[in-house]
Amino acid sequence: MIKRNLLVMGLAVLLSACGFQLRGTGTNELAIKELDVSARDAYGQTVTQLRQVLQSSGVKVYTGAPYKLVLTNEQESQRILSYAGAGRAGEYQVSTVLSYDIRGQGNQPLLSDKLEVQKIFMHDGNNLVGSDQEADTARVETRRELVQRMMLRLQQLTPAQLDQLQQTADAKAKADAAALEAAQKAEANTPRQSPVELPQQ
Repeated sequence: MIKRNLLVMGLAVLLSACGFQLRGTGTNELAIKELDVSARDAYGQTVTQLRQVLQSSGVKVYTGAPYKLVLTNEQESQRILSYAGAGRAGEYQVSTVLSYDIRGQGNQPLLSDKLEVQKIFMHDGNNLVGSDQEADTARVETRRELVQRMMLRLQQLTPAQLDQLQQTADAKAKADAAALEAAQKAEANTPRQSPVELPQQ
């Protein structure tokens, strides 16, 4: 028994040394301390929950922060996984895809990505009220997991990485502007061809 306990303790120490943490036991601390958060639906449940979790993790969320997280699109879909006939239980799957941008100074996009979460619930044709509750619970859990995954994504970002992305975006914008200016100058300096006059017969 003692050997078994020592083995478990040893594995726990080894895993923690590797940076492994059980879900719910680690901290939500982010290297980013200021963030502007917005969404197409400014008062939607996902963006509201995300703001709350960020603030509880020590992030100052306000308009005008150096970097901006924009939830550009959130799409939910539902499909039947198994159908057992009229009035009998079947499996349904609800999926939510959340697309987002992180933007820097000048509202320049620094990176774009998306998250997808799927949950399965039972639908019972003989218990429609219970089935609706199951569906609502699946949607709540899906939203909660989306927020958790977004926090994990944000934890992987540092101000130094965002600064580097900002420099790359600035350089690209400058190069694009220079190319556009050169094209406009070239077009302005190109002599216009006069209409060709056909000889009279």
